[in-house]
Amino acid sequence: MTRIDYSPLFRSTIGFDRLTRMLDAAAGGDDNLNNYPPYNIEKTGEDTYRITLAVAGFAEADIDVELKEGVLTISGKRADSDGELTYLHQGIAERAFQRRFQLEEHVEAAGAALANGLLQIDLVRRLPEAMKPRRIDIKSGPSQRIEGTKAA
Repeated sequence: MTRIDYSPLFRSTIGFDRLTRMLDAAAGGDDNLNNYPPYNIEKTGEDTYRITLAVAGFAEADIDVELKEGVLTISGKRADSDGELTYLHQGIAERAFQRRFQLEEHVEAAGAALANGLLQIDLVRRLPEAMKPRRIDIKSGPSQRIEGTKAA
């Protein structure tokens, strides 16, 4: 597999090492090879998102949703059935799965619901007040030096 050299990026940026790790993981992760279970990612509002996974045959007790250090992990494992079934055709996948999503720093899970074989996980981006845009008032009048700056 070909690796991408990010060294030109490091020459002109500071603090983006986490981004390069995410790009590396996305380019070479095992999740890219496994397409089960199928899923959608929707933008439902200005700061809200929804991940929908098709988990037919799985009950709430069979699915685990965990958010840890910015990684949302959804895993499922069906409980063993009591008796041995003989299938003439088995088209419904019942295999265990694990799907991971890397979330932006201020995105958190707001809730999850399972209905009609679809697991929906709602996500919300909550920016701290310090990161929200704010208006800076401009004062007119005699030139004033801002504290901590040198006079020109």
